[in-house]
Amino acid sequence: MSGFFTAIVEAVHAFFGIVDPFCGPVGIFKLFAGNTLLACGDAGWGDEVAFGFVVTGTLAVATLPVGLFMGFFIALAKQSEEKSLRLSANIYTTLFRGLPELLTLFIVYYGLQILVQNFMTAIGYEGTVEINAFIAGMVALGVVFSAYCSEVLLSAFKAIPRGQYEAGYALGLHHGRTMQLIVLPQLIRVALPGLGNLWMALLKDTALVSVIGLPDILRQTGVAARVTKQAFEFYAIACLLFLILAFLSSLIFSWIESWAKRSEAAR
Repeated sequence: MSGFFTAIVEAVHAFFGIVDPFCGPVGIFKLFAGNTLLACGDAGWGDEVAFGFVVTGTLAVATLPVGLFMGFFIALAKQSEEKSLRLSANIYTTLFRGLPELLTLFIVYYGLQILVQNFMTAIGYEGTVEINAFIAGMVALGVVFSAYCSEVLLSAFKAIPRGQYEAGYALGLHHGRTMQLIVLPQLIRVALPGLGNLWMALLKDTALVSVIGLPDILRQTGVAARVTKQAFEFYAIACLLFLILAFLSSLIFSWIESWAKRSEAAR
């Protein structure tokens, strides 16, 4: 069975090695930077920079649903009739919108590690507990994203007329179905521009995880810059890679906005 899983892992690595846009058979670094510091393999830093690009993109994509999920329920809590829920949600958003993202990252990475270590020690575990840098980055960026996301979604909720809810109830739909079939489609359309801006901010904030050792774009290019003494070249490459992510994100969000507004175009 272990041999079967090993074969699957090797197949996945081989697949990504073929489609790698940087160091694959038709990768940019392999085709145009073979004799430079960005050469792939042992001759340059192409593999490391390409891996950092993948880590940055993966971290942002993994954080997005976490932040959206949390932000949605925080937005619901902020407009709840229950006073304690509104108070808790307001404290949450004030706290994580007020703290610097880097400080939040440190609190999650080091603080969570201490809490888990103390808990494991209390139940008799004597080993050392280490929090994965990727998980810590995802949690820290997720809570910050959710705090801002909740404000965007709350504004979108307020932009939907109360009559939309009443129309769903008049049709015999309970609150959950009204939310699913009537409110959420409109909510997505109204909130998309604000969520697009938050996504761009999230992409930039992923650079912060380099300080806790995660090999993202900034850390990989930073290591290469220190070793080769070519700081300007490698940091310029980091800028270019972040701009590529931003450009691709703009295209995707433009397509999503067009798709969300297709009914308006039909009218």
